[in-house]
Amino acid sequence: MLGTLINGLTITLGSLLGMGLNQKMPDKYIKIVFQALGLFTLFVGIESALQTKNMLILVLGLITGAIIGEALGIEVWVNKLSLKLKSKSGSSDEKFATGFTTAFMLFCVGTMTVIGCFKEGMDGDRKIIITKAVMDFFSSTALASAFGKGVLFSVIPLLAYQGGLTYAAMLLGDFLSEAMKAELTAVGGLILIGLGITILEIRKLEVINMLPALVTTVLLTFIAEYFNIYSF
Repeated sequence: MLGTLINGLTITLGSLLGMGLNQKMPDKYIKIVFQALGLFTLFVGIESALQTKNMLILVLGLITGAIIGEALGIEVWVNKLSLKLKSKSGSSDEKFATGFTTAFMLFCVGTMTVIGCFKEGMDGDRKIIITKAVMDFFSSTALASAFGKGVLFSVIPLLAYQGGLTYAAMLLGDFLSEAMKAELTAVGGLILIGLGITILEIRKLEVINMLPALVTTVLLTFIAEYFNIYSF
């Protein structure tokens, strides 16, 4: 959990710095930072998605996960949480919810998050998660300069999510095969591509409802490996 705590600290510091810059930066600079983040998110997503070794599992995992997420209404619950946090913080910022959800998705759905948490949980190796923490400092600064206080409050679900992954790795890390890790990374990359499209305002995608795909993809990979049909 130490790596996640450090990650939370760097995001907090970056968010506070970004919120300070937000008061001084003209809108045109905030807009261009916003666009740069969208492009960076697309790049990270594409890089991760290309790690798949089985396109069928990837697409089926994403579709089934999205259906489950839509049925559960995950995005509705996340939006309610952001509004509750906004109310408790006394913020009147219209961008609070956007900043909250965008930051959470960017910080939590990606190769370094999953692999970093599992490496720390399985063998105590924190190099990846610490590297991610440094990167998130700069990302949170840029995001908070564009979206304000919502980015800072994304630390709360981040600590729960990454802490949960690390703890799960301590218990189940040996269960995940290399194929499962590859497909998990790939589907996370697809979700990040959707987030990048949303950040760039090309089209708003309900990427939060796609999060169950992280679970369904692993299950489908397990089934394919069990029946020895993974590479087809």
